[in-house]
Amino acid sequence: MDTPSLTVLLVILIGFISWQGFRKDPVRERLLFHPYSIAKHGDWFRFITHAFIHSDWNHLLINLFVLYQFGQVSESFFAYLFGPTYASLVFLIFFLGALICSSIPDYLKYKKTPGYAALGASGATSAFVFVYILQDPWNWFLFPPLPALLLGVAYLAYSSYMDRRGEDHIGHNAHFWGAVFGLSFAGLAAAWLKPEFLQYFIQKLLEGPQWPPFLAQ
Repeated sequence: MDTPSLTVLLVILIGFISWQGFRKDPVRERLLFHPYSIAKHGDWFRFITHAFIHSDWNHLLINLFVLYQFGQVSESFFAYLFGPTYASLVFLIFFLGALICSSIPDYLKYKKTPGYAALGASGATSAFVFVYILQDPWNWFLFPPLPALLLGVAYLAYSSYMDRRGEDHIGHNAHFWGAVFGLSFAGLAAAWLKPEFLQYFIQKLLEGPQWPPFLAQ
């Protein structure tokens, strides 16, 4: 029997802990990303634990779907880059690194603001999406119907814009920096370990977008 992928294990763990957070407010409060508590009380674990709780079922299911879809793609890519022996370790480092790096800007911004808190795995899921974009920049998404590269650029622009507006209480800054982390980590690792991948990526870029297969006659 095959061992479940780390992506599947993360989906199960995040789903279970988030469900517990829905039922028990103290669980959610203890795991929130709360920059003020981190700065004042040294609750550094909050850089990680906020990914394991969500605001509601819609928030949770969207993140779990994205994690399931693109986490497995990232596992395969890391196996290609680092080999099967180290792929799982790199995947975990990547996941934790995405959570931490995507949260640092908001920590610096809100560490003196007791009323600010955030939750959810969106910083990490954004990173996984951009690992996929690096591998197949012109592949079409069904929703929204755009090539992956264009969707990525639009996503970064939208996240930056919405963070500046700051009106909807969503961690757009974490989305933005999670995406930047994912693209940077995967791109630099590929350039270092598999230089031929850069040739593949450039070739893919030069090919340009094709007519979407789901609209093909």
